Amino acid sequence: MVIEIGLVLLILFFVMVLMNIPIAVSLGLSTLVTMILYGIPLDMYLDLINSGLAKYSLLAIPFFILAGFVMEKSGISKRIIEFARLLAGPVPGGLGIISIVVAMFWGAISGSGPATVAALGSILIPAMIADGYNKGFAAALLAASSAIAVVIPPSINLVVYGVISGDSIGTLFISGIIPGIIMGICFILYALIYSIRHGYKGERFGTKREIWKGFKESFWGLLSPVIILGGIYGGIFTPTEAAVVAVIYSIIVGLFVYKGFKIKDLWRIFAEAGVSSASIMIIMANAAAMTWLITSQGIATRFGNALLNISDHKIVILLLIDLMLLIAGVFIDGISIAYIFVPLFLPVVQQLGMDPIWFGVVLTVAIAIGFTTPPVAVNLYPACRIANIGLGTISKEVIGFVIAGIIAIILFTVFPELILFVPRAVGML
Repeated sequence: MVIEIGLVLLILFFVMVLMNIPIAVSLGLSTLVTMILYGIPLDMYLDLINSGLAKYSLLAIPFFILAGFVMEKSGISKRIIEFARLLAGPVPGGLGIISIVVAMFWGAISGSGPATVAALGSILIPAMIADGYNKGFAAALLAASSAIAVVIPPSINLVVYGVISGDSIGTLFISGIIPGIIMGICFILYALIYSIRHGYKGERFGTKREIWKGFKESFWGLLSPVIILGGIYGGIFTPTEAAVVAVIYSIIVGLFVYKGFKIKDLWRIFAEAGVSSASIMIIMANAAAMTWLITSQGIATRFGNALLNISDHKIVILLLIDLMLLIAGVFIDGISIAYIFVPLFLPVVQQLGMDPIWFGVVLTVAIAIGFTTPPVAVNLYPACRIANIGLGTISKEVIGFVIAGIIAIILFTVFPELILFVPRAVGML
């Protein structure tokens, strides 16, 4: 019976996804149909939705999203990009490498992959194309590097994992720093090799005067992740409170320092952030109901036992979990992946002696790779619009970055200390 319920639930869900039914509807409808078929009281459904959203930690998500929208409009990204270009020098593919570094830095502000593409893409993609870069490569590079935003803190996906697993969001945040940097290095190495092969030249170093001027102009933008992350790790405020601080800081900088928008523009920014937040929260509400069904009916336990029986070698099972998460990322958005697969895989990971914090970061890295694997590929679509190219063109060029991301996730699986070293060093584990 347990296996039957699990199969019906997952088959219904994936069939609906393949029919292009919105993810939120697919999650909710497949859960409701399964509950009806097996006589589970439907009056529980609303309670499950409410309990899934009634968590203080989840307030961080709409506030981080709002902070990202405000910073996008403030002009911070343009100043940071101009400052970074002065420091790159004559490295082959220098502008592409700058784009990766700036996207990583911006991830420490926004916590959202698509938001990072939107904030940086309109500046960096045309700049790379003007410097002679292939359109598809320029768009793929920015789409892939922007996905690192969900690994480097603050990360919306790490917040979601922390809510589901009950682990400390602050510990998850600090655990994502090194993996995010390693992913960035993997992307930089690929971009460097590609640029050498295609003859993409570097740029000149800025003069001392230019660098100092660029630093002063970008200072308030460079300071933002220091305030956000420093406040969390310094114990000044929680991740949720940090999200509110990020909003207030970004509004002050945008209105009074960089003057990128006016007070009358705030209502439009709030509206855009509200729509984005609502779409995520609807998914989370329905996913919470599916998660309850997966755990309460014993589906997760049976699935975990079956997975553990596949091999006696821990690394083989962990790599198999990585593979399943990467495949899921092709078809499902990151938040849904967390709600569906954390109840299935987390007990297995713990039985194998792995830390839940490690799994949260590996899961998020897999989700980040899924941001660039069609058809879901939420980072590819805005990059396509900016570069004015089709999905097929960018999909060919992004393959190298996907492979680089897979190499990174294999490293994190074989060498878990790459994730756990920092939180252990600071006494958070």
